[in-house]
Amino acid sequence: MWCSTLGGIMILTLSLLAAPRAAMAQPAGKLPRIGVLAPGTPPEPWTEAFRQGLRDLGYVEGQTIALDIRWDEHHPERWPALAADLVRLRVDLIVAGTVAAIRAAQHATRTIPIVMATSADPVGDGLVASLARPGGNITGLSGMGSELTGKRLELLTAAVPGLARVALLLDAGDPRRHVRLHAHEAAARGLGVQLLPLAVRGPEEFVGAFQAARAGQAQALIMQGSPLFSVHRARLAELALASRLPTMAADVGYAAAGGLMDYGANQVANWHRTATYVHKILHGAKPGDLPVEQPMTFKLVLNLKSAKVLGLTIPSSLLVQADEVIQ
Repeated sequence: MWCSTLGGIMILTLSLLAAPRAAMAQPAGKLPRIGVLAPGTPPEPWTEAFRQGLRDLGYVEGQTIALDIRWDEHHPERWPALAADLVRLRVDLIVAGTVAAIRAAQHATRTIPIVMATSADPVGDGLVASLARPGGNITGLSGMGSELTGKRLELLTAAVPGLARVALLLDAGDPRRHVRLHAHEAAARGLGVQLLPLAVRGPEEFVGAFQAARAGQAQALIMQGSPLFSVHRARLAELALASRLPTMAADVGYAAAGGLMDYGANQVANWHRTATYVHKILHGAKPGDLPVEQPMTFKLVLNLKSAKVLGLTIPSSLLVQADEVIQ
């Protein structure tokens, strides 16, 4: 009898030790509920990367963690309503995938932890107090938007021999548009390139912007990072080819949509890394005490089909730098 009881206790103990680590994150019977504000429409690679990150940490969706994913379906104006919906559901944490989504979550709650899957300039955008000590209820990953401006322009000059004049497409609705402009101006001066700034308020002004770029004798065009441009990347790529303008974008996804090239933080890797923040916060860490991480991997994508349409021959020195080449 005693041996039987002891054997039962040992089996129970072993089963508890073998339980997924994530199960210890919450009191017994309470499933941690994570709200996700994801750009685009399902399926998208970043949400699968986030799920894989959770699985790598021992979480099992539906058993040790629950996900409530809300998609903007390429309509960023929906973010405030989607964020409010997650707050009403009393989720334990919100993961947000764009600056607009992060802002919407920030306005919806000052108490629920918010994890940024990416943000070009979280300090400059007023999302956190500093990278080392974010404060408040927001932390996560930075996309290093401004820091990569010079690199993008350098890559564009390598792709277009003799490049002397570049149009810059800006989002007129971006409150930090002038900061983005100054960063591009500084990079252009360093490369001996003239810059032609063009600001648009919406997709109805895209055609006029490309016409102005051609009229201004621009030989290429570079786009700032913006949800407006990400949503309409295919249309912008179409206009760039029709206007015979080689184009570099901060939006990783632009080249796949038909544009010539894009360069930025690897968003899929960022979303995978986001799971570690979720794990730490569910185990008691305060978001304001978790430093904002800068991306560890970057991605250069070249579209050779678009290069052929533009009459460009991409030099081998640039091809060897590419992480992905679309044939």
